Amino acid sequence: MKNIFFILSSLVLGAVSGPLAAANGAPITPPMVTVKGGTFLMGSSANPRDGDHPVSEPAFVVSVKTFRLSKYETTVGQFRQFVEATGYQVSGDCWKLAANGWGTDAGPVAWDSPANAPTEYHPVMCVSWNDAQAYLAWLSQATGKHYRLPSEAEWEYAAHAGSKARYPFGDDPTAACKYGNVFDRSGKAVIERLTGKPREEIACDDHAELTTVVGMYRPNAFGLYDMLGNVGEFVEDCQHADYEGAPSDGTAWTADCQRLHGSTVVVHRGGSYMSGPVDASPTYRGHAGRDNRSSAGEGFRIAETITDDAGRGTGEKKTAGLNPFETGLTAAQKAERARRKHSTPGTK
Repeated sequence: MKNIFFILSSLVLGAVSGPLAAANGAPITPPMVTVKGGTFLMGSSANPRDGDHPVSEPAFVVSVKTFRLSKYETTVGQFRQFVEATGYQVSGDCWKLAANGWGTDAGPVAWDSPANAPTEYHPVMCVSWNDAQAYLAWLSQATGKHYRLPSEAEWEYAAHAGSKARYPFGDDPTAACKYGNVFDRSGKAVIERLTGKPREEIACDDHAELTTVVGMYRPNAFGLYDMLGNVGEFVEDCQHADYEGAPSDGTAWTADCQRLHGSTVVVHRGGSYMSGPVDASPTYRGHAGRDNRSSAGEGFRIAETITDDAGRGTGEKKTAGLNPFETGLTAAQKAERARRKHSTPGTK
């Protein structure tokens, strides 16, 4: 099988054009899902303790207000439009997979390099929490909407999508390949070759070796795609060692932030293409520095604040036609399915 980081595709546009951007050059507005507020039990004692990573306990009851969340992870094309409109510079090294003691190494690999951006519809990587904030500030100003990162509570509530099981699709991790791009049989050989490290895979096949076009798998019950796998998603909250003292109203926890190596640490959720049975979970918590950039699976998803809950439910009513972003995405997904069928005989 081919390494998708290096596949040449006709989908690579080189610039935001065609259906991805509106004809008048307006900002690419993401398709959003309205997530109706509610109460849920946040956290879990089932996740292992992992060094400096924050734990997901004690579990506690949280009430979340209605908000909107992007159906898909933020893509290369969306971020490219911001860079081209503003001249924003993404500077600094990016972590990448490497055959050394850590399995990763930092180097001058850009967010838009062919290795990290095979198509405009792959999730953007090698961008930091600070870069995501800059993008969201621009998008909010350009559209007049309040786009932001979700709080950690909002993210977990949306990822569970009403399920009380370990995963939104039940308790069997082998079902993960139907819902996301995780560390599976397809990824195992490639990632172990790149890192020189054996890892436990989920015993299924999602037909993606590293990252892939967004929205390729089944959505969860709220209509959200790739909440688990593909790339981890930054949230607004900074890191705390556990949930002692966490807000119960669904807002982001941004005070008394934990620091590692002298820097404030933020949280990302949802695992990535590197996630096995343990961390491909709605409750597992990842972390990174605010200016940390990684191609080992860190990106972000867009949230939107709304002020009127009246008459709103989870999901969106179908309207005539597709969001311009989704028109191009549909073509990208079709091309990716054709690539998989060609490279993996018998794949549907």
